Amino acid sequence: MKINVHIAAQQLELLDDAGNTLRRYSVSTAANGPGEASGSYCTPRGQHIIRAKIGAGQPENTVFVGRRPTGEIYTPELGAQFPERDWILTRILWLSGCEAGFNRLGENDTMRRYIYIHGTPDSVRLGVPGSHGCVRMRNADLMELFDLVPAGTAVEIIA
Repeated sequence: MKINVHIAAQQLELLDDAGNTLRRYSVSTAANGPGEASGSYCTPRGQHIIRAKIGAGQPENTVFVGRRPTGEIYTPELGAQFPERDWILTRILWLSGCEAGFNRLGENDTMRRYIYIHGTPDSVRLGVPGSHGCVRMRNADLMELFDLVPAGTAVEIIA
């Protein structure tokens, strides 16, 4: 299995080993566009793997901070209380770059930048760039994807 994230189309595809599309989801990548530099708030391109899967068994809309559940469940009221928070919800697929000097090691290290595929509030518009570098997905879509892919799954992010 493999995941392709298409920045231009704002879509994520799950492919089987023969390259057939199994699922296609609308996503939101970085408002700042593609880029690998630390502090850029861009979505890193290239070859990655899912280094860790976080949140199995947590309820939908579980709020994560520092990859740990806070005990909160996202609601529109909670969102209104903290309008500037970058909500990381439901599950986390933590990405690690595979290309030394491009998206791995040094100032361009995807994993050290804490780049995830993660859930987002239902009110967040998908299909348009808007994240701080991560790949945002609908919570139900992310739960489905999370259950379909193992850690170590290849992820290619294509501009």
